[in-house]
Amino acid sequence: MSFSSLGLSDAIVRAVTEQGYTAPTPIQSQAIPAVLNGGDLLAGAQTGTGKTAGFTLPILHRLSSDTVGAAQRNKTAPRVIRALVLTPTRELAAQVEESVRLYGKYTNLNSAVIFGGVGINPQIKLLKHGVDILVATPGRLLDHAGQGTIDLSKIEILILDEADRMLDMGFIHDIRKVLALLPPKRQNLLFSATFSDDIKALADRLLDNPQSIEVARRNSTVEVIAQKIHPVDRDKKHPMLAHLIKSNNWTQVLVFTRTKHGANKLVEQLGKDGIGAMAIHGNKSQSARTKALAEFKDGSLQVLVATDIAARGIDIDQLPHVVNYDLPNVPEDYVHRIGRTGRAGATGEAVSLVCVDEHQMLKDIEKLIKQTLPRAVIPGFEPDLNAKPQPIQLRSGAPGHANRGGRPGGGRGHGGGGGGGGKPRTPSTGAPAAAKRSNGPRPASAARRDR
Repeated sequence: MSFSSLGLSDAIVRAVTEQGYTAPTPIQSQAIPAVLNGGDLLAGAQTGTGKTAGFTLPILHRLSSDTVGAAQRNKTAPRVIRALVLTPTRELAAQVEESVRLYGKYTNLNSAVIFGGVGINPQIKLLKHGVDILVATPGRLLDHAGQGTIDLSKIEILILDEADRMLDMGFIHDIRKVLALLPPKRQNLLFSATFSDDIKALADRLLDNPQSIEVARRNSTVEVIAQKIHPVDRDKKHPMLAHLIKSNNWTQVLVFTRTKHGANKLVEQLGKDGIGAMAIHGNKSQSARTKALAEFKDGSLQVLVATDIAARGIDIDQLPHVVNYDLPNVPEDYVHRIGRTGRAGATGEAVSLVCVDEHQMLKDIEKLIKQTLPRAVIPGFEPDLNAKPQPIQLRSGAPGHANRGGRPGGGRGHGGGGGGGGKPRTPSTGAPAAAKRSNGPRPASAARRDR
């Protein structure tokens, strides 16, 4: 099965192919036709199954090919928000919006992402200019609605992504407020990793005679993947990585960093150590990304350094080593990352270099996978046991780990992803609060809501 056989336009298939995908995942092969048919959908799918493309691709197709869309693309006609994606965290919001931009690059649709924890004025200006597809966290969306800076009256498609997480984080009242602002006639898509009683109740209220699909996680922490943690001081990560590559004679290593800037810096440092490395991320040109991926796949490039979004097109059956140079902001991404090794019956190794700043992230990951990962201190790289954690600079330019929300210092806050925390998953630090289509795409665990 191919993406074109699912009924997607040539423009969208072209963009998908450029990202390195050739065949749809199970959730995509079921969800895309369902969304294209125009009916409501209840989908059970976890991170790592390809669910984001499962709804972004058909949304892009529908909005770019219908007559209303054609009228909207008239240069003089004001754009109205026609599709709204609600997500629980700013990380996920920015990921989804980046996917919209990547897959919609050959359409004339534009998109924006809005979340809290950053200034609202740039977002107001962006919304005034006009947006076709909006990705948002519930709290900041309601902030705009309260200020009269957003028009949701023309919404044709509503997507609730990771709905179970939104309910777990206490967003049910905000969701109800948002629903009250939308036109009654629209297509509704609800994606959830679990179907709890609360999710079923929400689905009963939201969805009209929905098609229901459910797929298993594509990548899991399977037994064939040997996982280990190397505790290390934050400033010793690079020397430790170089030591591991050289002493173990690793010839093909996929390394994940948290930011684009971090990826570039690591490539430069490894180069000085005589280790061939290239980076792929949202600021790299398509030709540079294609070249790096091709050389890595054929074995001529020893180390590929990637951010989460950019690594989505990497599919190598015999990839032996994955290194988490930085732990991911979202625990589920750990599973997605390490699932790139140990495929097709092969054994694989997943190594994480963890400093004191990332201990809460590690706890969240171990809680998710329901196991304690083995620690191994490397001689010569013993961590300082008295080191104090520092806020982690995330891609949105705000410090922190974002499983939960709020502003640093307490209060309810409007953080779109975590206690003072940051954005999403590919941008480097300082990314704008809401970005239209461009060439690009949580701190302590304070139990406050993500807005």
